Amino acid sequence: MARIKRAQIRKTRKKNLFRRVRGFFVGRRRLRQAIEARMKAEKQEYIGRKQRKRAFRRLWTQRINAAARQNGTTYSRLIHGLKQAGIQVNRKMLADLAVREPAAFSALAEQAKAAIAS
Repeated sequence: MARIKRAQIRKTRKKNLFRRVRGFFVGRRRLRQAIEARMKAEKQEYIGRKQRKRAFRRLWTQRINAAARQNGTTYSRLIHGLKQAGIQVNRKMLADLAVREPAAFSALAEQAKAAIAS
């Protein structure tokens, strides 16, 4: 059997590890703690990507609700009215309209109110 030489592989792995933990504090840059620190950081990174999506959806909901109340309705009535009117606009676009195009948002709110009334 041939002898396995791992020097290059080990060197590459350590180089990648130390590249990932650059900027970590004191012992977390050394080998054993760096491995654990990297694993924890990657786990938090994954969780953070999910949390960012949640946070943005909450922000959009708040913006839509504020604009809806300025137009004489609530968030839930607005969404229900838009569904009944057959208008398919996602929350991200609704929030953008509420901030940048208040007149267009008002038109949508009026359509939603009319759909609920009928």
